[in-house]
Amino acid sequence: MKILVCISHVPDTTTKIQFTEDHSGLNKAGVTFIIDPYCEYGLSRAIGFREEGKQVQITAVCVGGPEVEPTLRKALAIGADDAVRINVEPSDSAFVAQQIYNYAESREYDIIFTGKESIDFNGSIVTVMLAEYMNMAFVSFATKMDMTGDKTAEVHREVDGGTEILDVTLPAVISCQKGIAEWRIPNMRGIMAARKKPLSVVSPSDDQPKADTVKFDYPAAKGDCQYFEPEQSAALVAALNDKGLI
Repeated sequence: MKILVCISHVPDTTTKIQFTEDHSGLNKAGVTFIIDPYCEYGLSRAIGFREEGKQVQITAVCVGGPEVEPTLRKALAIGADDAVRINVEPSDSAFVAQQIYNYAESREYDIIFTGKESIDFNGSIVTVMLAEYMNMAFVSFATKMDMTGDKTAEVHREVDGGTEILDVTLPAVISCQKGIAEWRIPNMRGIMAARKKPLSVVSPSDDQPKADTVKFDYPAAKGDCQYFEPEQSAALVAALNDKGLI
C-alpha cells in the first residue's frame, strides 16, 4: 500500500507572531519551524498501518524551498520511508494543491493523508482541492481509520453532536485530526536512519498562483470594557440599545 503524507512546514505553536516591516509576510528571524501537528497525526497513522503488519511505503511531501528540509528529515526520523520537496515557494491554497497533484497524479497512491488544516493559516482548503484534482474520495476531520480490506477502510469523523462512520473505497484523501493516532517522538535510531533515507527535490509545475497577499496585519485592539452592576440592568439594556445590539 502506497501512502503519501502531505507535510506543512509551520511556525512552532509558541511563536510570537511578528510581521516584516512592510507587513508582506511573517518575520521568520528566530522562528522555529515544525511539522504541522495535524499533518503529524496523518504520518503517525500511516506508520501505524505498518505496525499492524501491513506492507506500506510512506512518502512525505512538502512544497517549499531548502528551509523545509529539516522538517522533512524529522518526518523521515519519525518513520517515513522517503521524502519529496517540491521546489517552489508555497503561495495560495490552489497553487499548493496543484503542485502536490502534479507530483502525485501518476504515482498511484492508495491513501493521501493531510492535516485537517495548517496551524498558520487555518484554511482547511488545500486538502479538499487536492482530492478534487486527484478525483479521489475525500473524508475530512477523520478521528479514526481502520482497513477493512485490501482497498476498503472504515473512517470515523466528527460531526455536530456525534460521530459519522463511513465505508471508504480507496484511493482516498483523508484529512486528519486528533484521535486518529498519537504523535510519535523520533528516537536516536530513527534520527540516524533519516540521514540515509532519500530526500528528493523535484521541479514545480508551470501552474501560477491564483491569489496575491496584499498585507498581513494584527486584529484590531479590543476597545474599553464597560461594566454594569447587577442592579443596573436598565442601564445595560439602554447601552446595548444605543449600540444597535438589541
